[in-house]
Amino acid sequence: METWNDLFRKYWVGSSAPAVVTSDFIWSGDQLARRAGGASNWLDGLGFTHGQPVPMVIDESADAIALAVGATLSGRVPAPLGTKLPATDLAAAIANLGATVIVAEEKTAELCRAAAALIGASVAVMPAFPEAEIPNVVVGPDEVALIIHTSGTTGLPKPIPATHERLCQRIRIYTTTMGIGPGDRYCSASPFSHTAGVAMTYTVLAVGAGVVPQDWFSIDKWREAGRLGVTFALLVPTMIDILLSAGALADVQPKALQYGASPIHPETLEAALRALPNTRFVQIFGQTEVSPICCLSHEDHMLAINGRPELLTTVGKPVLDVELKVEHPDSEGIGQLILRSPHAYVVDDDGWRRTGDFGRIDDEGYVTLSGRVNDKIVRGGENIYPVEVETALISHPAVREAAVVGAPDRRYGEIVKAVVVLDDTQPAPTVEELQLHVRNLLAHFKTPAIVLFADELPRNASGKVLRRKLI
Repeated sequence: METWNDLFRKYWVGSSAPAVVTSDFIWSGDQLARRAGGASNWLDGLGFTHGQPVPMVIDESADAIALAVGATLSGRVPAPLGTKLPATDLAAAIANLGATVIVAEEKTAELCRAAAALIGASVAVMPAFPEAEIPNVVVGPDEVALIIHTSGTTGLPKPIPATHERLCQRIRIYTTTMGIGPGDRYCSASPFSHTAGVAMTYTVLAVGAGVVPQDWFSIDKWREAGRLGVTFALLVPTMIDILLSAGALADVQPKALQYGASPIHPETLEAALRALPNTRFVQIFGQTEVSPICCLSHEDHMLAINGRPELLTTVGKPVLDVELKVEHPDSEGIGQLILRSPHAYVVDDDGWRRTGDFGRIDDEGYVTLSGRVNDKIVRGGENIYPVEVETALISHPAVREAAVVGAPDRRYGEIVKAVVVLDDTQPAPTVEELQLHVRNLLAHFKTPAIVLFADELPRNASGKVLRRKLI
């Protein structure tokens, strides 16, 4: 059985094809492999041993990629962590890995030293790695290739170990879904620590596609990606909106644009399709523990703007080799989504992965999410799923975004609270108008008792709404 190391060696060792592309330089595959060899030697000097996690508090860069690849090729386990975490959370996450050395870059060194002081660890600042022979280390398919951390929307980031076998299955399923391969160039504005960062970097390298590293999202960086020939890109809908407003989305003309973290507004999709008429738009639904789970294909997007807008409220259909079902559905067919797949990094004892997401599956196989299990609102004994209320609110022409949470209430236990971002090109509605709009679409008890207006919703670095900040 192949390991990720086998796939990397197959495509890149001795290769002159571009593997890492920046505005300052281009590394061929062989140069990346040899830089990874230099990184492996550096880790030797720090005392990291086979199978040991390497906490890396770094943003995506050519050297960051070389370090992660060098760790995996030498049998260590790269474990990137968010560079925006507070020192206390960072210290707890690193202690959870059992590590005593933290790898930083210059701009994160002070943060890492503060975290290290809390747990008695030391800090090593990542250098520019010299070229060296890549390590000749044998790893098995059941060994951990990479640790990906969750985004921490409900607490501390959790470490998710990805074995070589499961990672290779993920690569097979993702690339079959998206069609990426040799000669392509990929970029993402996601943090390196997230699955859309380091795991996607590993995925595309394993099929011979190059990477255009970006340490953070900005309009200028997007335009730079266009100049560097990006053919596959990953954004969240908020970023697409920002780029459209700046007239910059068309500065990159990728073959495919993947988005996730939240649904796309129909008006945003229509504007994006006008800007990128030759680009395939694909929504991927997944989790750190298993991704992709579902895909809303480009063909689905075209159906949506040609008479079936309700498809944009779904996350599409299960992808290849994903068996998805609803556990303990209620009278509306809503229950927790559970799945089986060879690319799930974490499963329960019965072999199924309980996603923590409520949802339903319609007769055509489209999956609609209703919210996280922990987000369910219970109002006087009635169950309310935030996503259905959010969908109703967003269907109002003056509402751009909405987030719904449960607010404590003496009589009902919880009541529905909505935070709404308005579309400033439309007349502003009153609270009463929005409540009536929801009441006309949903049961009366699902109508928000509290409606607040905001300029934007609080989100984490991967674009997910931080509901805990709205309660």
